[in-house]
Amino acid sequence: MTGGLPKMIVVLGPTATGKSDLAVDIAISLQKAQRSKKPVCEIISADSRQIYTGLDIGSGKITKKEMRGIPHHGLDILSPKSKQMFTASKFQDYAYAKADEIIARGNIPILCGGTGFYIQAVVDGIILPDVPVNPELRKRLRKLTIEQMQAQLRKLDPKRYEEIDRQNPVRLIRSIEIATALGNVPPVEIRKRYNTLLIGLDTDDKTLKGKISKRIEARLRKGMIGEAKRLHEEGLSWKRMREFGLEYGLLADLLQKKITKEQFVERLGFDIGNYVRRQRAWFKRMEGIIWFDAKKKDKNAKAFRCARTFLAK
Repeated sequence: MTGGLPKMIVVLGPTATGKSDLAVDIAISLQKAQRSKKPVCEIISADSRQIYTGLDIGSGKITKKEMRGIPHHGLDILSPKSKQMFTASKFQDYAYAKADEIIARGNIPILCGGTGFYIQAVVDGIILPDVPVNPELRKRLRKLTIEQMQAQLRKLDPKRYEEIDRQNPVRLIRSIEIATALGNVPPVEIRKRYNTLLIGLDTDDKTLKGKISKRIEARLRKGMIGEAKRLHEEGLSWKRMREFGLEYGLLADLLQKKITKEQFVERLGFDIGNYVRRQRAWFKRMEGIIWFDAKKKDKNAKAFRCARTFLAK
């Protein structure tokens, strides 16, 4: 039962569907509906790369202008050079603390993003394994290829191997770390903390592919390559940059002249397409999501009505 729990709105879905814009629009519409001069909602970002300072253009981090006066949390928490790993457990603790602060202020938390494990950890109140970082194991694992880490995880924990983003070295290392300590990544236990409304954004493959292509072009125009170059000049290693995946992994190769700009664009489109498939597979396992088509003009109005009805109950 969730009726007596504090309420939270969640905006989720694959990358490039316009989640950030929708979350802000819902927040502003609710503020207008309450005739409040101050924001009545605050947004918590659930994106595993936007927590890092400097990873702005490549991660699609929302700008101050795009926030339109709505407070945002979960951005610029750590330096990308930090050795601290922002696990799903750490994100859960962070999101719980921020959501509780927002609720204590009399406002409504909106959790927004596309990192499925982060979102599910908060929405379902998953009890996550408290396994400390193993520096020696990590040192050995970082010397392995993606394929070698995949093989190791499959041997240790076949079930977790099937669920994880297998192209993400950070996720692989953490899963191997937990499986090594506990024998496997333990079954999920749930202890819900919030009554949540899940609003999902997605669209057809052709439309989304077009959105992804336009987004890549826009980020290149905004200076995505220069951002990666500056990060490296400030001390971010190529190896660490690759660990952030997608744009940053390929930018490391581009700046080292391992691939051409044309290859960068082509491979990035392909990699993002694969990432979208993994996001969809993750969200498909979550129950109760109300989906809206990202290409429909009335999606924001419909999502707002859902939110208003949910909050009025």
